[in-house]
Amino acid sequence: MSGHPPQQSAEHRALRELLGELSTEQVNDAHAGFDLLSTEAQLAAMQAESAQAVAAVTEATPQIAAAVDAIVARLRSGGRLVYAGAGTAGRMGVLDASEIPPTFGTDPALVVGLIAGGDGALRSAVENAEDDAALGAADLEAIGLGPSDAFIGISASGRTPYVLGAIEYAKRVGALSIGFACNADSAIGAAADLAIETVVGPEIVAGSTRLKGGTAQKLVLNAISTIAMVRLGKVHGNLMVDVQATNAKLRARAERIVMQATGVDAATASAALASVDGHVKAAILVTMTGVDPQLALARLAAEDGVLRDALSSVRDTTVE
Repeated sequence: MSGHPPQQSAEHRALRELLGELSTEQVNDAHAGFDLLSTEAQLAAMQAESAQAVAAVTEATPQIAAAVDAIVARLRSGGRLVYAGAGTAGRMGVLDASEIPPTFGTDPALVVGLIAGGDGALRSAVENAEDDAALGAADLEAIGLGPSDAFIGISASGRTPYVLGAIEYAKRVGALSIGFACNADSAIGAAADLAIETVVGPEIVAGSTRLKGGTAQKLVLNAISTIAMVRLGKVHGNLMVDVQATNAKLRARAERIVMQATGVDAATASAALASVDGHVKAAILVTMTGVDPQLALARLAAEDGVLRDALSSVRDTTVE
């Protein structure tokens, strides 16, 4: 057996040098003795680091706002919001996408999450999939990404080939492309139409971007999808008026929402919901205006589901 180390390719050496330049890959000198701390001290250190993720997201607010406005314009034109990433970044996108239909009553096809390596990668790591740029493009082609859609490529490092390939494909077909990274001056940010860069700095466990990186990703994706749904009329005030009441907890929540929006008691809210087959917005409209349940549903449809507009429409008609 030879005592000489194996030869490394120029590509491998270049990648090692590139990673050495990324803030998310640096060793956090402030926590060099992390493994020697007590459990409480370790928790305190992690909480302090997590706060830095929140600060990084706050710093990126103008970038996030620009992305939200551009995404809402696509959604209003009949497009979709699509996320894609590898590893933790991909899981964050899939998680956010999967929570939109029950929360806001949307078609599951409106917000789509893709992960390198397919659904199996949600539970078991398929680490080599992130190196395949062609796979990123193929995954978007498979769902028919087109010019009406908005695409967010998520990568903590900001240079994942799978995400870069997806961004290049999105631009090729005319979709809005957004590169979301946890490093400044990222490759995906430069490649995309818009960049979101939440610079979280070195992780407490060096290179483990499931920590601050993952926290920042969760915060940003939550903000983007939530505010987009608010802009589309899926929220009234701060009430979840398009919630899908598909289990006992959600049916109770729907009843409480009608009560909170209108000031009526539980029995009245329950009766209003029953009259419109559990449709929260219509139940609120019926309760607040006294309009016939079928007319309430029709008014909402005519106003693209925006409750405020439907309320104004019914009241204007009543005055006339």
